[in-house]
Amino acid sequence: MRLLRGIPLAAILAIPLVLPLAPAAANAAPDIPVANVKAHLTQFQNIASANGGNRAHGRPGYLASLNYVKGLLDAAGYTTTVQSFTYNAATGYNLIADWPGGDPNDVLMTGAHLDGVTAGPGINDNGSGSAAILETALEVSRQGLQPTKHLRFAWWGAEELGLRGSQYYVNNLPAAERTKIKGYLNFDMVGSPNAGYFVYDGDNSDGTGAGPGPAGSAQIEQVIQSYFTGIGVATRGTDFDGRSDYGPFIAVGIPAGGTFTGAEGIKSAAQASLWGGTAGQAFDPCYHRACDTTANINDTALDRNTDAIAHSVWTIATSTPPVTVWQDTFETATGWTANPGGSDTATSGQWERGDPEATTSSGAKQLGTTVSGVNDLVTGRLAGTSAGAYDLDGGTSSIQSPPVTLPASGTLNLSFSWYLAHGTNSSSADYLRVKVVGSTTSQVFQQLGAASNRNGTWGTASANISGFAGQTVRILVEAADASTASLVEAGVDDVKITRQ
Repeated sequence: MRLLRGIPLAAILAIPLVLPLAPAAANAAPDIPVANVKAHLTQFQNIASANGGNRAHGRPGYLASLNYVKGLLDAAGYTTTVQSFTYNAATGYNLIADWPGGDPNDVLMTGAHLDGVTAGPGINDNGSGSAAILETALEVSRQGLQPTKHLRFAWWGAEELGLRGSQYYVNNLPAAERTKIKGYLNFDMVGSPNAGYFVYDGDNSDGTGAGPGPAGSAQIEQVIQSYFTGIGVATRGTDFDGRSDYGPFIAVGIPAGGTFTGAEGIKSAAQASLWGGTAGQAFDPCYHRACDTTANINDTALDRNTDAIAHSVWTIATSTPPVTVWQDTFETATGWTANPGGSDTATSGQWERGDPEATTSSGAKQLGTTVSGVNDLVTGRLAGTSAGAYDLDGGTSSIQSPPVTLPASGTLNLSFSWYLAHGTNSSSADYLRVKVVGSTTSQVFQQLGAASNRNGTWGTASANISGFAGQTVRILVEAADASTASLVEAGVDDVKITRQ
């Protein structure tokens, strides 16, 4: 894992995609022996020891590591491709391995960086992730898995120098090939000796700063969390902060997820109480050091994370794609009704479907760009002479979908893109809410305002609405400016209901 340099990721494109939370008829995921994974780590250690003590970009230890992985995959029936690139006047390599079969237009990709730093052999960072996905790929072959999705595995070069290998791969994918990758799983440092159990926060539910991943990332997060919940291990969210190879994927709108056991960060007392280990000490005291050897691995963490990888690959890859029951991208009028209850109190900024004009006030407030197409639902689409000219003012505003008849069976999921922006004069009295109205009314989403500046950024949300199966329902979107003289803007786009 590379050091974070403070450079923000490119703007995340929120492609509307929902991965199923659970397969209709998935093969049972295997329990992968940790001894098999550790055997690969021993090989990486031996390679480093025989090649100057490291497996870094441009060094012979890296190429020897790649050849070791490639040889096993070739023997297991994978189609492998070595992709070369140049960085710092040295040749780097990515290894791409495709498992035969599955839908070529629905690719699930799993990756880890294979390079280390020059200071040491890089066994936890990132021999651990590389070995874990390697053993998962080999188990796919042993079981003769026939997934519905096409499986692709990748081992990246020069991650430690700024995600160079994965960025090269994504940059050189034709647009048509990018759209075929429906999910990317990333595993970087999964055996830290003072381990934590972190899962990438796909929906930004922890709200810790970097924002959500593209639509579908939340579903990947839930699949991974379901494994840890099943074995009684608590997890915590970790941001998409640009430190590993998911970065180039989410920057072009590909949903992503994965696990992480911690790097140079210090384990808190609360985390030690939750997971064990030593408070006040780094998750990996040998991070980027010569002592990152096979002795620098927590076997329990490695075992659990490898099985989480297998669970995620099996669950997602063998699931039946969800069927779209109803969707609206707002490019045409489909019959949404503003103020359906006749009780709205807003004096401006009422909900409407249209092409929004951008406004700024201490940052973006009303977004002039939509998730798809040119139209969305927005609280007053015009910009006016100032950010406050057509913002939501004076109370509540609502808009309701046309009736939607839901199927009587299956798992039903509602998903949508959203933003709520406000100035520092906002408060928790301001809000964006989404409700499902049928025989009963259920609030499935809420974002409250706060007395702080919040810029407009598209996020994604989803909710299980199976309790409304067989009913005719409407989607009700509400926003409120209930604080005194506060600046509030909201938008909703790409509303979809699927059945699994």
